Amino acid sequence: MSKVNWQNYACNGFYDELIAAPGRPRAEAKMLCEYLAQLESHELAEHKAAAEVAIQAMGITFTVYTEGNMIDRAWPFDIVPRIIPLHEWQKTAAGLKQRVKALNLFIDDLYHEQRIVKEGILPAEVLAQSVNFRPQCVGVTPPRRVWAHICGSDLVRDKDGTLYVLEDNLRVPSGVSYMLENRNVTKRVLPELFATGRIQPLDDYPVQLYDMLASMSPRPGEDPQIVVLTPGIYNSAYFEHSYLAQQMGVELVEGPDLVVLDDDCVYMRTVDGLRRVDVIYRRIDDMFLDPEAFNPESMLGVPGLMRAWRNGKVALANAPGAGVADDKVIYAFVPEIIRFYLSEEPLLPNVPSYLCMFEQDRDHVLANLDKLVVKPANESGGYGMLVGPHATAAERARFAELIKANPRNYMAQPTLALSTSPTLCQHEMEPRHVDLRPFILSGEQTYVTMGGLTRVALTKGSLVVNSSQGGGSKDTWIVDVGGN
Repeated sequence: MSKVNWQNYACNGFYDELIAAPGRPRAEAKMLCEYLAQLESHELAEHKAAAEVAIQAMGITFTVYTEGNMIDRAWPFDIVPRIIPLHEWQKTAAGLKQRVKALNLFIDDLYHEQRIVKEGILPAEVLAQSVNFRPQCVGVTPPRRVWAHICGSDLVRDKDGTLYVLEDNLRVPSGVSYMLENRNVTKRVLPELFATGRIQPLDDYPVQLYDMLASMSPRPGEDPQIVVLTPGIYNSAYFEHSYLAQQMGVELVEGPDLVVLDDDCVYMRTVDGLRRVDVIYRRIDDMFLDPEAFNPESMLGVPGLMRAWRNGKVALANAPGAGVADDKVIYAFVPEIIRFYLSEEPLLPNVPSYLCMFEQDRDHVLANLDKLVVKPANESGGYGMLVGPHATAAERARFAELIKANPRNYMAQPTLALSTSPTLCQHEMEPRHVDLRPFILSGEQTYVTMGGLTRVALTKGSLVVNSSQGGGSKDTWIVDVGGN
């Protein structure tokens, strides 16, 4: 049986998260690489099998939709963690805090004075055509003027080692439960490596989330009643909804479990009668939250919920309307948003972007569709996008027509040489492309997870990391290399 030979591991011109050059692990990955190199291939297979058993036993699943059917699948997981040195992560976390602070100020401004539009920083047509701007939220001031209490910002590393922010997710960001469960599974599979004390812990997230939600309560001084509002068991992220409710020790509810009375307060139906609810961590999209304010046909929401929120009788996280900053066209303006509201230079760079609403950018995009990634402004999960180098001529022609028909709805970015990380594939270590989604909580204090959800494109050569489209994930280690 052969062992892992890092001399034979080829990075293929990409930045690799663990291996600096053939046979030379990065300082923060040395401990892990030396450990893996001692294992025979059958031992690696046993570790992988142990992880799969743990995932089954722990019930870690995600739901995919295919041909009209819903299928629950075991979470696709790779046992080889992705590693980032602590000193780099501390700088990254500072950049994420800066970014979310500016975005919250931006959202609040859009629903009040709209200074950024009046001063010409954000073109008026961008806001006018934003599908996630909610007129129902105009004039509302949530506690501490925080709108996006939970943010998941996707980070990618290019071939020169620079970490870029690829996009911000401020509506109903998902994936944090898988980040936590990835760590639990890895601890079962590689327990001896955690004994060194160099791997930074991240299991305080549920406590941090609870404390942030509790701090939003409209009844300070009283024990807050917090609930997680889910669309129900048929939602693809239902595992996460139930997991976070259980971890925080709060009730998991659906729309019919709640009622808004004439006092504009929200109550939960219980066997002992109605109980007032102070804070709702909602995992339902805006348009389904309240049939009185949004979609009148929604069976998922709570009639009167927006009325209760506007009157300050209940707190909602994330606040309705926060998705206005989720727009991938708005993304291109974030560096200017940071400068405008904070008078600071961005600590984390954006990926260079072309906005098809501008004629010069549009001409460049249409002439280079074979080289660019084109994204619609308001899709998520990797849907509706064109990866130019991997697309057919017919697909590129179709996208050209879409762009010409609605240029405001499209933006484009260079095809990045996403970093890779060693991944166990058929008993061999092979590089696979990865991204990273850390989570940022904004309350009385701002908290950034110690790492995040590393997603990995399990198909060789693929850049698509979304689990709904064949991707998987890894544990993410933030490692203190000390004086090494």
